[in-house]
Amino acid sequence: MTSSVNLPHPFHSTMYSSFLKCCKSSIPKRLARIIKMKRVSGYSSVAEQRKQEGKVWDAMKISAFVLVMGLLIFTALMNSVSWYIQKIWETSGYFWQAKWLKLYYFFEGREWAIFLFGAALIPSLVFWSFNGILIVADVTGKPTFITRYRIQLGKNDPVDTKKLKQVIYTVLFNQFFVTLPMLLPMFYIMKWRGNTFSKELPTFHWFFVELSIFTLIEEILFYYSHRLVHLPFLYKHIHKKHHEWTAPIGVVSMYAHLVEHIFSNTLPVMTGPMIMGSHIASVTVWFSLALLTTSISHCGYHLPLLPSPEFHNFHHLKFNQCYGVLGLLDYLHGTDTLFRQTKAFKRHKVLLSLTPLSESIPDSPKKAE
Repeated sequence: MTSSVNLPHPFHSTMYSSFLKCCKSSIPKRLARIIKMKRVSGYSSVAEQRKQEGKVWDAMKISAFVLVMGLLIFTALMNSVSWYIQKIWETSGYFWQAKWLKLYYFFEGREWAIFLFGAALIPSLVFWSFNGILIVADVTGKPTFITRYRIQLGKNDPVDTKKLKQVIYTVLFNQFFVTLPMLLPMFYIMKWRGNTFSKELPTFHWFFVELSIFTLIEEILFYYSHRLVHLPFLYKHIHKKHHEWTAPIGVVSMYAHLVEHIFSNTLPVMTGPMIMGSHIASVTVWFSLALLTTSISHCGYHLPLLPSPEFHNFHHLKFNQCYGVLGLLDYLHGTDTLFRQTKAFKRHKVLLSLTPLSESIPDSPKKAE
């Protein structure tokens, strides 16, 4: 048999050779172009990365500079402020020290007279001066600057003068026949501590420390003694007298049964100074502040710039909430949960405007909270 070989067509052979030439010439060029592009791309990425690193480093240097300069400026300002405060304290300290020595020599160093003056007379004057203004507003409804800030609207408007007289008689009895006799053992305890009648006043720093301790001790003793008198038997025979006023007024702060006035009103305030062996000047300021703050918490008016009375006012309204002074123990024991759900809690802040909070945060129109 004869084998046959198929020879390519001349046209096909020409096309094939042309294709091979094209591939041989184009592939290296394309590879070179791709490699070049990769190289350019790689260089561009590295340059961009270095550029970004440079920006981050510059930002870190600027941040460090700003932080260091800020700390230096803050330190300088704090030193300046503390220096000025120290100077003010020193000047004020010299002033009060001079006044104290003048008072000390006026009483010729008689400690009992100094103690009565500081622990009884001055706090009582503070109490009755503040409450005297409130009583006028409660009875007459004027000035409207005070009465427009009433918390429980429509209550004590005006106050029942017959009930008011009963309150005043009870408060005077408690002051003269309960508080005043209790100052006698306190005087001897303070005298035994030895620093109460020193010719040198305590520093402002130490007084602020004492004030913090007094406040904490009062909060603890008042909260638990107050909850105690809310037990059914004690409430019926002792504490119910104070809660005759569901919408309290300032002077009601000391309107209480004799037993309650001793253990819940007076002892929590006296205990701190006796423990600390405080100077009579510290005792005077503390007693005055305690009487003033309890009057504010009972006054029935949420006045501008004064501490909020909403917390204790809510206690008189609901009876089983808000037992303390600061509210710290109420929060820990959960005896303010209902209060926190009301509009009264939203109003429980220092009023910094002239618009009454009863207008800006009104109670629900359907049901007062």
